Amino acid sequence: MIEGKGFDSNIYVFEDVIVDTGTGQNMNYVLNSLKNAEYDPNNLSLIVNTHNHYDHIGGNVHLDLKVAMHQEDAKALEEGDEKTTAADMFGKSLCNMKVEVKLHEGDKIHDFEVLHTPGHTVGGICLYNGETLISGDTVFADGGFGRIDLGGNMDSMKKSLKRLSELEIEYLLPGHGPCTSDGSKHVKMAYEVAMEF
Repeated sequence: MIEGKGFDSNIYVFEDVIVDTGTGQNMNYVLNSLKNAEYDPNNLSLIVNTHNHYDHIGGNVHLDLKVAMHQEDAKALEEGDEKTTAADMFGKSLCNMKVEVKLHEGDKIHDFEVLHTPGHTVGGICLYNGETLISGDTVFADGGFGRIDLGGNMDSMKKSLKRLSELEIEYLLPGHGPCTSDGSKHVKMAYEVAMEF
C-alpha cells in the first residue's frame, strides 16, 4: 500500500498490478515508495482503476501500462470527459486515455475477483479474494462511503454496500484513509449509515 498524498487516492500493488494511481501530481513519491519497498516498477504490467475519478486515474499517464477499468466507467476516460471524471475539480484538462481492458462483474485479476459496486460512480468496482477487499471509494474504514454527487446514485450505493456487508472481509483496503482489519464490521457500519439516507 502507498498511502495517498495530498488529494491522491491510496495505491495498492500486488504481483504485476497497480490499483489506482492517484492524481499524478506526486509520482516521484509513488515511485520512491515502490523502491523503498524493494519493488521494481518495471515489474508492473497493468493498472486497475477502481473508478474513473481523477484522484484515482491521474497518474495513469505517467506509467506506460495497460489500463483496466469497468466498462461503465471507461467511456468517460476514453472521451476525456472532465466533468464525469472530476478532473475539472482539480483544474486539470484530461487527454483521452485508452482503456485496453474493459472489466465486468466476475472477471479475475490474479486471485482477486472483480465486483461491480456502483454508487460512487456507475462503474465503480471492488476487488475481493475471499479475505481482502480493495474497495476504491465504495466504502471506507469506520463506516464511511464514497460521495454520490459526482455521477453516483444513493440507491445503487445502498445495494452495493448491502452486497459487500454479506461478504467475509478480514482486511479492508479503501481508496482513501486507513486500512483496517475486521473489515466486515466497517462495511456493515457503512451499510447501516447509508440506510439512514
